[in-house]
Amino acid sequence: MRIVIGEDSALFREGLARLLEDAGHAIVAKAEDAPSLVAAVKQQQPDLAVVDIRMPPDRTDDGARAAVQLRHLMPRLGIVLLSQHVETRYSVELVTQGYFGYLLKDRVFDVDEFLDALRRVASGGSALDPEVVSTLMARARTADPLGTLTVREREVLELMAEGHTNAGVARRLWLTERTVETHVTSILAKLGLHQTADEHRRVLAVLTWLGVRPGRSSATH
Repeated sequence: MRIVIGEDSALFREGLARLLEDAGHAIVAKAEDAPSLVAAVKQQQPDLAVVDIRMPPDRTDDGARAAVQLRHLMPRLGIVLLSQHVETRYSVELVTQGYFGYLLKDRVFDVDEFLDALRRVASGGSALDPEVVSTLMARARTADPLGTLTVREREVLELMAEGHTNAGVARRLWLTERTVETHVTSILAKLGLHQTADEHRRVLAVLTWLGVRPGRSSATH
């Protein structure tokens, strides 16, 4: 993949670039602030942009706002936002559109998981950090029919919401793919959701059930 990195920390930026290059990807530009990021993406037309939420000039949510701008300009650009803490003001809304991931920076150190998330996003899928999913699950856990799910079904549901395919869920839970398919069918039936082969539409359905809808933003600190 051709990737642009937007990150103001030189140490983290260069380390991330090295990791991605070692994995066979091409880093076509590096940006230290949000305006430079937008300009680099327009010029390079990459497959993916990996962006820190808090960047200069304001060091608040400049990276996230740049991501929203880039989404309007390039609907099929893969965008992965990185953050030190859970900040969902823009990220949860963006994930409903596909080609989007939101991860805490610590996830980068789990290299295989991180690279898998980038691949999913670049191919049109979603990658939502487990801490964000856990927050949404906790918020909805007291509501029926979520309370009717078994422990294993809740584990599968969390991985579904993160954007994993059935095969990905099976690998993480040490289950067969057929067993995961059975769990998914049961989960969707209990939640009143429609079965679909489109992984992103499945993520969107789950997030919608959890109370995250296009146009609705939330913030968790």
